[in-house]
Parts: sequence; structure tokens; C-alpha cells
Amino acid sequence: MREDRVKFLFLLPCVIWIFSLTIFPLVYSLYLSFQSWHLGKIPSFTGLTNYITALTDYRVHNSLEFTLKFTAVTVSVELLLGLGLALLIHEGIRGERFLRVLFTAPLFTSPIALSYLNLTIFYEEGGPINNILKLLGGPKIPWLSDPFFASLAVMMIDIWQWTPFMFIILLAGLESLPREPYEAAKVDGASSFQIFKHITLPLLTPVIITAVLLKAIESLKVFDLVYALTMGGPGISTETYTMYIYKSGMRFFKLGYAASLSYIFLFIVMILFMLLMPRLRRVYE
Repeated sequence: MREDRVKFLFLLPCVIWIFSLTIFPLVYSLYLSFQSWHLGKIPSFTGLTNYITALTDYRVHNSLEFTLKFTAVTVSVELLLGLGLALLIHEGIRGERFLRVLFTAPLFTSPIALSYLNLTIFYEEGGPINNILKLLGGPKIPWLSDPFFASLAVMMIDIWQWTPFMFIILLAGLESLPREPYEAAKVDGASSFQIFKHITLPLLTPVIITAVLLKAIESLKVFDLVYALTMGGPGISTETYTMYIYKSGMRFFKLGYAASLSYIFLFIVMILFMLLMPRLRRVYE
């Protein structure tokens, strides 16, 4: 009995931590999502009003559309680039160790610092990119004042930073694959493309799905990168869903509405997870 008490005593700090920073905020925010609460006013129960308002809020539609577009583009490009780099290193090239360090370095960069650095890189009047284009006789690109180019700039930065994430996971997956199927295929005279298509890709599919799932969830939550670079502008063209949640709660002080938006986001992530998990389970079986 004394040993059991000691065991539970050691677990108590962890339980308190999880309850105070995870369970309680989750439950309280659910309660708050059914309230009309502006900072400085007494909360009042409004039922599903916040959720109904979110369905007709054009800024919710805009931010969700941009977030989904951002996720689809960045994850797809990062997967292709990460897989290409992983295959290149896996085949063995000169300077492999140096390239491993070089390819993974962007992952350890602070998103805020990276965004402020790229403010100077994408500066329209005297930034290095537009200066190079000017020397080559090209046009001045409105990187941060045009909705299309602002979105492109944000995606380019995310791709540069997070391609190493895909690279690390896929390289680990490649190095864990069995060698026997490759040796048999080479004996049978299979080409490199046939080996990749019929052996590497099927064996690597569970790793690819896992990497895509993890990165998709991370991309759906993007906030700091966009906030520091464009503040959601020009206008609201690059405003992400999490940024609108932040603005609703911390700038407009609509705390109940922000809580309902957070739960809508939670439902979206859960749906994505439920759609991909059966596929992942079938692959592993």
C-alpha cells in the first residue's frame, strides 16, 4: 500500500499539469463557445449562436479557404522535394554528411526570425529579389502588396523551412527498407524507375502518409510565419484560420466567438485525421 501511494505521489504533478493546461482549458472553452462574452462584460448564454454566425462569416470562409489552399500547396511541394532529396542522399553522393546537415538546417530556424528576415528579402523597393530582377531587365514584383504574390511568398518560406521535415522522415523510411527486394529486382534486370515505382513507393507509403498527416496538421495551425510577414494582408488575403481566431479573441475581444471558432477548427482536424487513419491502418495491415 505504501509503494502504491508513493507511485501515485510521483504521478500527481503530471496529472495536475495535464488537467490544468489541457483538460480544463478544453472543457472551459467548450462552455465559453456557447456564451456571448466580450471582455469587460458579463457572459450570457446564447446556445449555438456563435456557431451559426461562424457559418455565415465571410472572414471565416476566407481564412479557411486560404488555410486549406496553403496546406494543400505546401504539403504537396514539401513532399516532392523531401522525397527527391531523400532519394538523392540515400543513393549515396559525395559530401553526403555535409548535405545532410545543410538540408536539415532550415528546420531549426525560428519562424518569427525567418519572417522578419524575409521582410527585407521580399521588400519591393530595394529588396534583393527585386534588385536582381531589375538587373536582369525583369519587372518589379509586388511581393507583399498583391494578394497572389503575398500568398506565394508565404508558401515559399514555409516550403523552405519545412521541406527538411519531410526529408528527415522519408530518409529514415528509405534507410529502414529491406534490401532483398532490391537485389532481386536488379538480378531480374529492372530499371531504376521500375524499382522506385514497384518496390520503393509501395514500401514507403506508410511513412509518406504519416509524414503528410503530421505536416498537414502543422500547416493547418500556421500562425507565426504569416502573422510576422504579412499580418494577414494585403487586406485579409493571407489571413489564416488560426490568425482570425486570435484576432477575434485578442483584438476584437469576442472571447465566446473565438472559442467557437477554435472548436470548429478542432472538428476540421479531427475529420482530416479520421479520413487518413483508415488508409494508414490498411497500409500497415
